[in-house]
Amino acid sequence: MSSALFTPYTIKNVTFPNRIVMSPMCMYSCEAMDGKATNFHFTHYTSRAVGRTGLIITEAAAVTEQGRISPQDLGIWSDDHIEGLQKIVQLSQEQGAKVGIQLAHAGRKAVLDGPIIAPSAIPFSDKMKTPEEMTLEQIKETIVSFKEGARRAKKAGFDVIELHGAHGYLINEFLSPLTNNREDEYGGSTQNRYRFLKEIISEVNDVWDGPLFVRISAEEYHEEGNTMEDFVYFSSEMKKQGVDLIDCSTGGVVPASIDAFPGYQVKHAEQIRNEAKISTGAVGLITHPLQAEEIIHNNRADLVLLARELLRNPYWARTAAAELGADLEAPKQYERGWN
Repeated sequence: MSSALFTPYTIKNVTFPNRIVMSPMCMYSCEAMDGKATNFHFTHYTSRAVGRTGLIITEAAAVTEQGRISPQDLGIWSDDHIEGLQKIVQLSQEQGAKVGIQLAHAGRKAVLDGPIIAPSAIPFSDKMKTPEEMTLEQIKETIVSFKEGARRAKKAGFDVIELHGAHGYLINEFLSPLTNNREDEYGGSTQNRYRFLKEIISEVNDVWDGPLFVRISAEEYHEEGNTMEDFVYFSSEMKKQGVDLIDCSTGGVVPASIDAFPGYQVKHAEQIRNEAKISTGAVGLITHPLQAEEIIHNNRADLVLLARELLRNPYWARTAAAELGADLEAPKQYERGWN
């Protein structure tokens, strides 16, 4: 029996060689704090491509300077960032991987000097800054910033764009009633809380026609937060707008104790896939090849995203292929030795 994990997957004429995805993970490695990629990034991502990861999604790239999670984050708020991002793409694509970028704004979770902004003036915790409530003008400007980030991502040659709507960052803050108590058209009802993301997707679609993913936190770990019914609604609306895949993570909206165990978020990807009728990615303590194979083989998700496991082992895909009996070709350089 062939391995489901190593079957190709195609979205909008982009074919991933397998179902293994490197989840976006902040590396806090922009040494000059200017958002530009460094030699670390070139090595970091290319090594996973050599290891035969099918799709690599780079860490959150801030669409505004104010929207960084930390001063060391990657940026995409300026055309000056394109050259470095383009190098990441080219180096990884040369090794057979497809490459995506996660467009993000930290909102109230930004750890920066100066003011920070959010849907409402509610701090994440008593140890973090109280954000300024965004004006309608700031909302419109930020939506355009996501569009400009998508334009730059296309110019850099990325295969996929993912919008970061999870983990309590800005898009997530608009979606959640725990962080959004606005009384205008961007707050209140489920439909109004979706409006910010809806308008971002619409603007991104004006400049981007490739695969579009959105990461969500499909569990907020709070009784007054969004329910699974809300997330199915959000996902159904995103599908109507042309989003191709929902990347299903959880948490980060408010401080919470999370009972994390292997595959603890897979059920969310499975439910959204079945009820919203949209492709999903499963992420969260997926570490073992048989575990990843089961998720794909049983149609619980369409892609599996590995995070820390790929930090520990850039060649995880090769390990998995050997264990699952999949035929994964050796690097072409292997054939160049003396005969």
